Amino acid sequence: MKELVIKKTDDFEVDGTGKNAAWENADWQPLTIVSKNTLPYETKLKIIYSPKGIYTLVDCQDATLTATKTKFLDDIYTEDVVEMFIWPDEKPPVYFEYEISPLNVELPILVSNNGKAFFGWAPWHYEGDRVIRKATSVRGGRKESGAKIDGWTAEFFIPFRLLTGLPGVPPQPGDSWRVNVYRIDYDLGPKQAVQWAWDTNTGGNFHNYREFGRMTFEQ
Repeated sequence: MKELVIKKTDDFEVDGTGKNAAWENADWQPLTIVSKNTLPYETKLKIIYSPKGIYTLVDCQDATLTATKTKFLDDIYTEDVVEMFIWPDEKPPVYFEYEISPLNVELPILVSNNGKAFFGWAPWHYEGDRVIRKATSVRGGRKESGAKIDGWTAEFFIPFRLLTGLPGVPPQPGDSWRVNVYRIDYDLGPKQAVQWAWDTNTGGNFHNYREFGRMTFEQ
């Protein structure tokens, strides 16, 4: 199991660039390809936290921006996307999944998974201090479908308030949560996904939650 200790920070605004000084206190963590299809694109992430929530920064080398969907809760996983899975307590088989596309379209769901079947539920009263703050940026090209680019970056803040009701939320310094981060890219074609994972023990099964890595909140 892969493990990561994440450092504490003061809250700040996300702009999709990762240039805030708070990120200087976190080391880049590589994501590794877990699919049969491959592409020579580096993918890496940083995670830090505040008393109010978790900040995540994912940087993706890319050549083509494959994203057309623009609606909240669209099936953005069928196009270029970054996904984060958070399982605060290992007793109930329920975890949070967050997806974001290069076009800054999001899919936040709570997933119940009994090992044989799983389903995602969209957040209710997704407003105020429960809303995820998010932004994306593109380098080497325009932020539009089909654009030729050098890469894209996703930066987002998941508030603990959104996870209310899950055991162990909010965390205390020293607590550990299970977590994983994925990237999917479709430069090879719509049915030729290339997949990266932070913890590769899950392989290509993103919902193999019992093989998630571990994230510990620094004391």
